[in-house]
Amino acid sequence: MTTLKNDVFDRRESSVRSYCRSFDAVLATARGSVVRDTSGREYIDFLAGAGALNYGHNDPDMKAALLDYVLNDGITHGLDLFTEAKRSFLGSFERLILGPREMDHLVQFTGPTGANAVEAALKLARKVTGRTNVIAFTNGFHGVSLGALAATANSSKRMGPEIPLPGVSRLPFDGYLGDDVDTTDLLGRMLADPSSGLDAPAAILLETVQGEGGLNVASARWLQRVASLAAQHGALLIVDDVQAGCGRTGTFFSFEAAGITPDLVVLSKSLSGFGLPMSVLLVRPHLDQWEPGEHNGTFRGNAHAFVTARVALHKFWSDVDFAEDIVRRSVLVTDRLTELTERVPGLRRKGRGMMQGLDVGDGACAAEIIRRCARNGLIIESSGAENEVVKVLAPLTTPDHLLRKGLDVLADATVGLAMAVPA
Repeated sequence: MTTLKNDVFDRRESSVRSYCRSFDAVLATARGSVVRDTSGREYIDFLAGAGALNYGHNDPDMKAALLDYVLNDGITHGLDLFTEAKRSFLGSFERLILGPREMDHLVQFTGPTGANAVEAALKLARKVTGRTNVIAFTNGFHGVSLGALAATANSSKRMGPEIPLPGVSRLPFDGYLGDDVDTTDLLGRMLADPSSGLDAPAAILLETVQGEGGLNVASARWLQRVASLAAQHGALLIVDDVQAGCGRTGTFFSFEAAGITPDLVVLSKSLSGFGLPMSVLLVRPHLDQWEPGEHNGTFRGNAHAFVTARVALHKFWSDVDFAEDIVRRSVLVTDRLTELTERVPGLRRKGRGMMQGLDVGDGACAAEIIRRCARNGLIIESSGAENEVVKVLAPLTTPDHLLRKGLDVLADATVGLAMAVPA
């Protein structure tokens, strides 16, 4: 599983590349939860495009719809012009997602990545409120463009002192100060105190499950309290559902179980269903105060993504069966990871739904587990402040037998490493 020396990747690709450093096979084809390299070797995929492939690789129904659209000369690029593909997607999204959840949000098509939608959310919140400050949280990750990066906590992404990143105040996420400390008490106190030094915020930005931050989970009570404080103090509540959304935690939106309604919601990654670039900002109608063209981007409407997204919505979200399958598979993952924590001292299970993992204590251990998994046919990655959390991000459609097989590989790697390290 090693690329050839002097390959074009080494000669021409920037050193910024990252995932290939722990998994350097040259991939060729994929279907469902299995990918194959150029030698024909198969790997179970527990990375899923970092959450961009919730429905697996090359879903046959999405592929057929996309091929049909292309072969019939469907509009490829339309800026924000009206197209049949956009109308079909919006109608399905309204009928299957927004309507059943009694969400009145409008859909703003931004640039193609989640960071583009985060930028739009921050910009709109500041425009609507006339304020500049944004409250974000420890271990949060929201993208690496400058506005989103200012709200991102990880120092390895923030580039230290080289780039000034103003306009964000950081406060502790749920559990950051220990399970017995409710960090919303601090948030509430600082918002209420005119001498706290915390400028009145335009928005409070959060993930309900911090994907890149190490699978830290916000409780329903904590989310409800943050939503209440945002409303009380005139700040917009922005939920970044780029990785935790589109079913990853069991419901389409990760905040549904908490019973809150964010002012702005960021969606991307698996929204297209097929791994195609697509990102949107959901906006409550009274907050849609943009002037025409005030926020735009050349690729703010990917027609091919509209086609596959519509198929994904109808195939997976037109009834409750898919959500029930996610819950069932989530229990399978929970049980297996919990069993591992009982077998290997010092491990801790983290996350929620199909967004779980093992905190193994440090990045070096996690990296070795990942290498062992790769040698045994499993693609998996890590997250957290020190990359100490091995993250199970399998497609939501992964058949049970493949899910169990992948978890077996992870268990063997983890237990094997623990046995190899002296106590």
